Amino acid sequence: MKKTNAVRILDKHKISYELLEYEVDETDLSADHAAKKAGVPLERVFKTLVARGDKTGVMVACIPGGAELNLKKIAGISRDKKVELVPLKEVQQLTGYIRGGVSPIGMKKSYPTYIDDSALRFDSIMISAGMRGCQIKIRPEDLLKTVSGAFVEIANIE
Repeated sequence: MKKTNAVRILDKHKISYELLEYEVDETDLSADHAAKKAGVPLERVFKTLVARGDKTGVMVACIPGGAELNLKKIAGISRDKKVELVPLKEVQQLTGYIRGGVSPIGMKKSYPTYIDDSALRFDSIMISAGMRGCQIKIRPEDLLKTVSGAFVEIANIE
């Protein structure tokens, strides 16, 4: 397996993690698909979304696979009046990662990172390793340390 930026950063900081690889379906890059293929409950697979606030600029949100980002909540937390998801065509340019493989760790630049506080219910969660078909199993607290983020309530969980 090729080491991604995310994996190299975790190794550098001596943070414990586990890699889970699965077969990629280019027509279904959803968190639901990743959860099924990796054999993990969907609420433990956190997708990484890139958003932009009208005042603070680009930010990253990690929310459970089955949830939607609450744009009003993240706007309040980031002190923006309005936050919108970044168009898909800009994601790779901003992060260095392609859709379906965006990791909150090891982006081109360091952006404010908000992790939904539901992650704290689990001893470990899954995040993208920075490429399609590979997930990192990591303790939520270790993810927080790595990205210098904050646990906040930002997801509309069904």
